[in-house]
Amino acid sequence: MADSMNEMLRKDMQCEGLLECFHDLKEIDKEIFQLLHDHAEPLTVDEIAEQVDRERSTAYRGVQRLMQAGFIQKEQVNYDQGGYYHVYRPRDGEEIAQEMQRTLNDWYAQMGQLIGEFGEKYDEESRPAAAAEN
Repeated sequence: MADSMNEMLRKDMQCEGLLECFHDLKEIDKEIFQLLHDHAEPLTVDEIAEQVDRERSTAYRGVQRLMQAGFIQKEQVNYDQGGYYHVYRPRDGEEIAQEMQRTLNDWYAQMGQLIGEFGEKYDEESRPAAAAEN
């Protein structure tokens, strides 16, 4: 289960913690993202698996989670004789940051509305008179 907001605020979070906080990504996903960011050239799943010292299937699942979250992109490389393979690279950090900011703004607006509804529903003046007397 996700940490409460108070627990999240008390954590000593690094910027990479946003991957977990916004998209519930795992430690291996953060490791893969960092790896892709540190390499000038895009990498295949096999290269990623080798670099993070994990099984190919584990690396592939991490890559899929990162793609689904919008942190990396897949590119197709064609062989001259036919056929192809895929490589992965991180998306632009500023674009990702802007998307996270929009998500945060949407969340903030929604939480503000819910807090307002909570205040209205549980306001002392809105309680029935009999309950207030007890």
